[in-house]
Amino acid sequence: MLAYFLKVNVAIALFYAFYRLFFYKDTFFGWRRTAMLCFFAISAAVPLLNIQTWVTAQEPMVAMADLYASVVLPEFTFTPEVTTTDWKSIILEYAGIAYWVIVALLVTRFMVQLAGIIRLACRCRKVQIGDSTIHLLPRADGPFSFFHWIFIHPASHTEEEFNEILTHEQTHARQWHSIDVIISELACTLCWFNPFAWLMKREIRTNLEYMADARVLENGYDSKTYQYHLLGLSHHKAAATIYNSFNVLPLKKRIKMMNKKRTREIGRTKYLMFLPLAALLMIISNIEAVARTTKQIATEVIEAVDSKIEQPIRNAQEPQATPQPEQDKKVMTYKGKVVDKDGKPLKGVQILSDMKYMRERVITESDGSFEFQTVAEAPILFLYKDGGKEKAISFRGKDLSAAERENWIITYPDKWEDVIQSDTGTPDNPIFEVVEHMPEFADGGMSGLMKYISENLQYPEEAMKQGMQGRVTVQFVVEKDGSISNARLIRSVEPLLDKEAIRVISSMPKWKPGTQRGQAVRVKYTVPVVFRLSEDKTPVTNNIGEVVSVARATTESGEPIFEVVDVMPEFPGGMGALMEFLAKNIKYPVEAQKTGTQGRVTIQFVVSKDGDIIAPKILRGIDPLLDAEAIRMTTIMPKWKPGMQRGQAVNVKYTIPVMFRLGPGNTDPNIQKVINTPRQ
Repeated sequence: MLAYFLKVNVAIALFYAFYRLFFYKDTFFGWRRTAMLCFFAISAAVPLLNIQTWVTAQEPMVAMADLYASVVLPEFTFTPEVTTTDWKSIILEYAGIAYWVIVALLVTRFMVQLAGIIRLACRCRKVQIGDSTIHLLPRADGPFSFFHWIFIHPASHTEEEFNEILTHEQTHARQWHSIDVIISELACTLCWFNPFAWLMKREIRTNLEYMADARVLENGYDSKTYQYHLLGLSHHKAAATIYNSFNVLPLKKRIKMMNKKRTREIGRTKYLMFLPLAALLMIISNIEAVARTTKQIATEVIEAVDSKIEQPIRNAQEPQATPQPEQDKKVMTYKGKVVDKDGKPLKGVQILSDMKYMRERVITESDGSFEFQTVAEAPILFLYKDGGKEKAISFRGKDLSAAERENWIITYPDKWEDVIQSDTGTPDNPIFEVVEHMPEFADGGMSGLMKYISENLQYPEEAMKQGMQGRVTVQFVVEKDGSISNARLIRSVEPLLDKEAIRVISSMPKWKPGTQRGQAVRVKYTVPVVFRLSEDKTPVTNNIGEVVSVARATTESGEPIFEVVDVMPEFPGGMGALMEFLAKNIKYPVEAQKTGTQGRVTIQFVVSKDGDIIAPKILRGIDPLLDAEAIRMTTIMPKWKPGMQRGQAVNVKYTIPVMFRLGPGNTDPNIQKVINTPRQ
């Protein structure tokens, strides 16, 4: 709300400056009236317009937005509240009270003035002159009008003055000038702290008098005589704020405008200039949020994708509802030899694993020996070039005993698999990494590729039985005719999963080929595929450029629970509102503060098709107290906007990571938003 009012008042200030610069001196009073009313309307409406929806609906923003929503969730960090005085909150609270007190006073003033006019209209004697009802004032006050009520003291004016005044006030009445006065009065009531609102109100009142004065002169009254009459009435009581007065000040401006040469008709075109200004205000009003959102999305996409491509995944396959055993995360040392079936050592076997722990490239020595370190949970891949072919075999360290890790003998080529060699092309027919126009899946682009792979990917039954899961990265070449060739593994998990990923990629239909300088060329392309175990083996898409084969759970009633849908569920008001809700409602357990317990709790729940939060569970817990608080928070959430699949509301899983963090000395109450937390 504060941001809205600030934007409204900034817009009023800009529009007033625009008015003074372009419209202040012309004589198109009717156009000026319309423009100034539009200024108030646009100032109030522009902050409510949100162009982010339109921006994110465009390509390629949709891809980044989808990736952001499904892969890079924000992490909410909470620190315990302390009893220190929050002067900022106190100042804002009292400022808010002061604002509404003054608003109340101005509203009271407005109502008193309105009641005074109504009471005066009831007391005055009325006469009909033409189509106008004239209220005869009981004393010599200045003439004025309010809507169709015209108030005049006839005894104070000559017949000519009376006719001039009547024409003037009839113009106010017939053109409904009181509406303009009330709108400007209400604007000043709500924006009383903004001097430009009051200046705009003054300009509106003055312009209305210009219009009435011009009408008097158009009816044939002498200009100089009329001006002298205005001067003669200047000693009368000034008009109140909410009605149109014949002798409203400043008279000097009115007299100068009456004597001013009429502006040429071509000058009307400048009134169209406020339309680009309104569009500019809309952009400015949204640019901070759009820029922030776009930058955040782009940064997170780049970091998320780069980290996944450049580093082997560290158990990115951790979808289990229970945390990984602590021993699986320990760094293990592996020693052994690679030999052939005759027992002869193999030199030059390349060993790949989690590069966070394997700081150096590991290749077997002349005696076939090797030694390296990695975490037990990480996959380990052995690659060996035998003539023109490349073979590979993969393991998981956690499946090896301590004795095996210290004296590991691997026999070649027992259970080793063929790996398709990378093709670098020829000078006459090169393979490009990046081209002007990258290849594209023919049937629907990236979303079509995701759909195709998810529909054709099959989770191997044996892999499911053995609990195999992880991310396989496959690289292939899109040929000049769009066909797929040279599919090869970039990152391996298990042979069964590797084979399935290669099979699906190799069986893809023809793509739209990449082009360089207008010519179709051969281009490398990489697709990561995640195999993730659940209750079933239904493959679904997860995010841009990555396909996840997971199961679809069901509710107690048998209805499916989706992990990713066309339109993901949304907290009322969006992610920002969710963060605000959590910040206001989650409480750091006192006992956890005393014991210094902190860490990240990852909670998952289901947003039902009715928007209710059901089945909350802890995916990664830290402490029962913190876990319980995270669960409690979900029970008080309002209804969400449900997820949609093919136009129908469905049940959708949602995951939120929450960081409980104690500040220095347990006195830091700040709430931080930490990004780049992958979805579990």
